[in-house]
Amino acid sequence: MLKYTFNTRDQHLRQIEKKFRVTLHPRGNKIRIIGPRSQTQQAISYLQNAYAQTLTGKPPAHPQSNNDQELPDYLAKTTAEDNNNTILVTYNNIKLGPKTEGQRHYLQTIANKDVVFAIGPAGTGKTYLAVLSAVQKFLSKKVDRIILARPAVEAGEKLGYLPGDLTEKVNPYLRPLYDALNDMLPFDRVEQLISSGKIEVAPLAFMRGRTLNQAFIILDEAQNTTPEQMKMFLTRIGEGSQVVITGDVTQTDLPNQRYSGLSHALKILKKIPQLGFVTLDQTDIVRHSIVQAILDAYEAETT
Repeated sequence: MLKYTFNTRDQHLRQIEKKFRVTLHPRGNKIRIIGPRSQTQQAISYLQNAYAQTLTGKPPAHPQSNNDQELPDYLAKTTAEDNNNTILVTYNNIKLGPKTEGQRHYLQTIANKDVVFAIGPAGTGKTYLAVLSAVQKFLSKKVDRIILARPAVEAGEKLGYLPGDLTEKVNPYLRPLYDALNDMLPFDRVEQLISSGKIEVAPLAFMRGRTLNQAFIILDEAQNTTPEQMKMFLTRIGEGSQVVITGDVTQTDLPNQRYSGLSHALKILKKIPQLGFVTLDQTDIVRHSIVQAILDAYEAETT
């Protein structure tokens, strides 16, 4: 717990945020720090040193506006050791990152390619890690906004029978994306970013006719797109944007056995070197251990 005093307009706090590229939420005598691992560690180190100075009766030095401050040896070592396994430290101090070699390769591909296709069964983290990468890049100010999209395809249920307007009808399809965001950011912060348009969670149809610049864009459940929808989505990509497309080609809910836009894209785009393709499998499942057994049983039944 850090006990720290800011002036009435929190100018010192704003300087710290700018210096270390993090978000600070002071609450009483506690400070919540949100940001990528390396930046949060630097901010923690600065605040601890500042607090130590106040105990000696000296006012803490204000952080400089440049970003060339050297890390203490112990902190540099910690950051280097954690870089492969921690992408983000959440507001409640939970470390999030890859748990398998496949997931590690997935995140490395996202770091190196502007457009990535991630294929795999449920529980492999393909959606969660894409959202994690998006939040990390947004907090690092590498993108201006996050756009999360899903095709609103009926999986054995009829949208028309659901209550409410169109937005309320499709919200159940978007719920997993909200759940991932709320794991990484405080609920009120997520609501604020959605209200301001910095985070957009929407059905795929809402992407038509737009050009998406300086954004991290995720298309989830892409196996439920048609080839026409996939082409529409891929041609929305604007300057400075990054795209991750996730799906499971074995779980298509398209009516009348229509050809999946994801399967079609994998077939015709695989030779484009600027694109990244990642396949996750049962060894990457990080849900409850029973999920692995269930998937194995279904796979055995179909072979």
